[in-house]
Parts: sequence; structure tokens; C-alpha cells
Amino acid sequence: MPERMLAAVLHAPGDIRVEEVPRPEPGPGEALVRVEACGVCGSDIARMLTAGAHRMPVVCGHEFSGRVVAAGRGVSGASEGDLVTVPPLIPCRVCAECQRGRFSLCLDYDYFGSRRDGAYAEYVTVPSGNLFTVPEQVSAEAAAMVDPAAIALHAIWRTRLGIGHRVAVVGAGPIGLFAIQWARLAGASEVLAVEVNDQKLAMAQEAGATQTASGAEQARDLAGDGYDVVVESAGSPVTADMAASLCARRGEAVFIGIPHAPVELAKDTFNAFLRREITLHGAWNSFSAPFPGEEWRATVDAMASGALRWKFMITHELGLDALPETMRALGERSIFSSKVLFRPGEGA
Repeated sequence: MPERMLAAVLHAPGDIRVEEVPRPEPGPGEALVRVEACGVCGSDIARMLTAGAHRMPVVCGHEFSGRVVAAGRGVSGASEGDLVTVPPLIPCRVCAECQRGRFSLCLDYDYFGSRRDGAYAEYVTVPSGNLFTVPEQVSAEAAAMVDPAAIALHAIWRTRLGIGHRVAVVGAGPIGLFAIQWARLAGASEVLAVEVNDQKLAMAQEAGATQTASGAEQARDLAGDGYDVVVESAGSPVTADMAASLCARRGEAVFIGIPHAPVELAKDTFNAFLRREITLHGAWNSFSAPFPGEEWRATVDAMASGALRWKFMITHELGLDALPETMRALGERSIFSSKVLFRPGEGA
């Protein structure tokens, strides 16, 4: 096994270099994983181009899968050769929230790709508790998309979504596309997708959306008395207000997207929030007890059975050498993309 590897290293915001670095060595309770696929999350774009990470230099990338190639003393749950998907949050397991099984709310967590080296690299070391083996029906590409799919499910489980409900999903990126599918699988009678990009609206229809809207006015025209559940995955101040305004009486909105500007609710939206007794939920990550949670187990099962579809979302599969230029293009929105996967060891 080589002692060095290729990795895309973030030295400072905007300073991304694909370079040769030492291959990490697994310590006690850790496995060495050869990365098969690593997806781009919207948070990666902001982190790598403008915001920076908790420590730098760092290898980013937290939506990934790979093969176990070596294991340190005390590793259990996965063996050499197993394909694993990796929950990116490493909970402390001792804080009050972890003791309650609410791992998404851990008070002292570690995290791949921001607090420790992630998977825009050929190899990464993974604690035993974060090795999640997948069945043979689940490919490496699908396994790298378990995290965003589980995030969508975690958010929907914050609501009371049930059979016959009307649902709206704001934003048709990968998390929104998974949310559409989960809503249909949960029995939603109709699902509206709201998205400004026509190509993404077409993907939303493929995911199972029964109606589409390209903006707030069209969405409100279709809302009628409002939606029982609204999932906000776009993460902008405008879409946050829209999501709250689309709710029915006693409806619920759950917010996944991370805005990068102050969020205000318009006066009419806030009045509707009060008078309609609407509930607003926050959703963070995708974890519950036993770690990583039923969200991860349900996602892998649905992918294995074919109930949850993912192939149509992939717009790019690239080698690490393409990462700096691709990140810049994603930040500038000069290319159309849905799910971008990097495949370490493969050329652009």
C-alpha cells in the first residue's frame, strides 16, 4: 500500500490544492478506508471558497463511501473489503444530548471535512462507530448519497407528515429531491416542488412531484388553503419566508437549508404564523439512536430495495484533479449541477 496519496487540501478560503500528502494511519478503534465516492454538499462550496473550516489546512468532503482496507485494534462492525458509508458527525457520546440519543445535537462533536480531514482524498481514517456497512445491492455512488437522503428523512420526521397530506418542497437540490420521494413514500397525496431552475424542476417531477412552481406567486396560487407540511431546503431568506407563508392552518414548516443572510418574515407571513397556529421546525443533520439512527437504516434499506432513487440526480462524476476548478464553477453558478461526485483515483 502506498505511503502517500492525493488529496484536495484547503489551505485558506479559495486556496484549494490537489497535492500529494502522507497516507493516514489508522489508530486503535479506527479503520483505513479507500474512498470510492465523495459528494459535494452546499456547505462544502461556502466552506472552501469563502467561509473556511474550523482548522486549516484540512481535507474537506463529508458525504462519502469507501472500502475498508485496514483496521486498527478494536474495530468492529466492518471487515476488510466491506463497502461502507460514513456518518460524517462523530459524537462525543458522553454529553447530555448524546446520553438522550439525540446525536444531531451533540455538544462536543467532531466532523469529517471541517474539524478533521475528510474524503476529498484517496484514503481517510474512520472511527469504528462511524463504519456503516451497506448491502451488495447498494453501489458506492448510492452509499455516498446516504447522508443527504437521511438529512431529508430526519427533517420530515420532525413533522407529522402522513397519508393524504399535501406537501410542498422548496428547493430541488439533492436534499429536496430526496424529500419529495420520502413524502410520496409516507403517503402524501400531492407534492409541490418550488424551484427557479427549469432543469431542477424536471428532476423534481422525476422524483415524484405532482405539481411544480417556479416562484412564490405561482406557489401561493397553487397552495389554496395551504400545505400540511412544507420542507424548506433552499436556504435563502426569500424561501424561508415563502415556506412559512405556504402552510395551512395548523400546518408545519421544517427548515433544512442554511441561509447566509439575515432571515425576516414579512408582516403578512408572521400574522399567518400566529393566526393559523403554524409550527416551524429546525432540522440539523440526520442522526438519532442507536447511532447513526433509523434515518440511516431506512435510507439504506430504501436504496437497496429501489424504493428510493438516486441515479437521476448525478450530473458529474470527476477525479480529484478537477476539484478546485469545479468548486469555483459551482460557487459562481457557471455550470448546472445537481449531485456532483468526486471519484479519487479517476481522471477528470
